[in-house]
Amino acid sequence: MKNIQFPVQFTFKIGTLSNDFLVEDAMGNDIGYVRQKMLKLVDEVVVYDNDLKSNILFTIKANKWIDFSATYTFTNHLGQEIGRIGRKGWASIWKARYEIFDEKANQDLLIQEENGWVKVADAVLSEIPILGLFTGYLFNPSYMVTRPDGTEVIRLKKQPSLVGRRFSLEKLNNFEPGEEERVILGLMMMILMERRRG
Repeated sequence: MKNIQFPVQFTFKIGTLSNDFLVEDAMGNDIGYVRQKMLKLVDEVVVYDNDLKSNILFTIKANKWIDFSATYTFTNHLGQEIGRIGRKGWASIWKARYEIFDEKANQDLLIQEENGWVKVADAVLSEIPILGLFTGYLFNPSYMVTRPDGTEVIRLKKQPSLVGRRFSLEKLNNFEPGEEERVILGLMMMILMERRRG
């Protein structure tokens, strides 16, 4: 998952019980296939090389609870920890906010929802009969990934669709060593958590 051609697309599968989605680069090449294991006591997400699920690239697994939220560890195919992500509990009530940590547990990236009103409007209007069917076209949240110094690295934006199944990643800056995998894995896990929150 290095030297990826951006923009990258996350496309959720429709009609499956699990939260599966395909990750493709700008050329339409598969980067990964993400599957959230269902009916597990501990959240676990597996990232395969493609939708045939022949090779596991990464595993993302809940490990401990901090600030009312679990943290999720990224492990590569060799079993090595390469980072983790945690949701900032109280800070995420208005706008989603997640911290990404490197393999040495240093917080080096931040994911933050750009406009909290989009989520509020989506939640309110989705309860209105008929009108609620079209909120996927009207309200499309976006999330910015930044470094501690405020440098913008990537923007993830939901694409207009009836069931909220497509997301696009736009690269805004060059990656520092190790960032690319952590950013992509962090956004994969964040999308799954945000979809569950509604």
